[in-house]
Amino acid sequence: QPSCTAKVLANTTDLRIGAIGCGYWGPNLIRNFVEIPGAQIIVVSDLQVEPMNRMMQRFPQIERSTRDYRDMFEMDLDAVVIATPPATHYNIARDCLEHGLHVLVEKPITLNSEDAIDLIRVAEANDRILMVGHTFEYNPAVRALKQMIVNGELGDIYYIDAIRASLGLFQTKANVVWDLAPHDISILRYLLDADPISVNTHGSSCVQEGIEDVAYTTLTFPNNVLAHIRSSWLDPSKQRRITVVGSKKMVIYDDVEPLEKVKIYDKGVKAIRHTDTFGEFSFAYHYGDVVIPYIRFEEPLRVQSQHFLDCVREGRQPQTDGHNGLRVVQVVEAAQESLHNGGQTVIVSTNGHKATTTHAVEELVHA
Repeated sequence: QPSCTAKVLANTTDLRIGAIGCGYWGPNLIRNFVEIPGAQIIVVSDLQVEPMNRMMQRFPQIERSTRDYRDMFEMDLDAVVIATPPATHYNIARDCLEHGLHVLVEKPITLNSEDAIDLIRVAEANDRILMVGHTFEYNPAVRALKQMIVNGELGDIYYIDAIRASLGLFQTKANVVWDLAPHDISILRYLLDADPISVNTHGSSCVQEGIEDVAYTTLTFPNNVLAHIRSSWLDPSKQRRITVVGSKKMVIYDDVEPLEKVKIYDKGVKAIRHTDTFGEFSFAYHYGDVVIPYIRFEEPLRVQSQHFLDCVREGRQPQTDGHNGLRVVQVVEAAQESLHNGGQTVIVSTNGHKATTTHAVEELVHA
């Protein structure tokens, strides 16, 4: 999505926002846009009357509610935020873009790359901003972790392990890969500033036949960086943890921790030849301090919401724009293809993906 040329709005003008979807995640978005200065939630929409009424009671400054989001097209809005089931994202977002509204849509942007590409084209044709809710890219702890990688504090990155698990929420129309993995794929792309070369996924349908509720996804990034994601709706405890292992230091980011979300471990190991006999090595282990840096907390959703408003107001491109959303969908598509083919390795490409051999993947990794 190239640099947006949308009309820059005066900073003194409150942006008029419509919220589509008042279910699980919608109230969080609505709360943020109600509380941020310079924005007004004018109208909320949901097919169910009860959640809309709850929002109207909680936030009396909201002027209207409607079961048909298309009523918003006559309300002189600037933008909409969409938090509806993923299968509806494409049609609703496309409709809003074609009616001249800037769009923030929750992840995943769509359920296939063709629809995501079309949304990008429609946004460009209508000179509108299209942004995806990859909220963790706006998390101060994740941003601090990225800065450590960029600064070389961790050394060369060896591998990253991600866990996103809890008991529920079970879905009936999408598996755990589509529901949970986009979060960690987005984080991995952000941390490494790269797209994965290949992916393979194994999973199991434990509770609902045909809908995987646990999945193990392995991604290979450039420079032979390995990443692993465990996604599960069927786990005894809530876990949101990422471990980054580098040649100098190791870091654990634990989003469940209320305060100490990032811990830096000054630990490492080196192989050292200690005799003249070929092939004999010893290992030097390094054990240092554990450092818990101070990270000023800001609600990631608030940071994301403010960023969207700034982009609309100033006519600049979002960090998590349509292309960002497309790349994540392409990786999930490859993971889904691998899952349905018994864990076969699948190449990830910006022009699509195809199954390939392990040998071919290794050649690409080291190219």
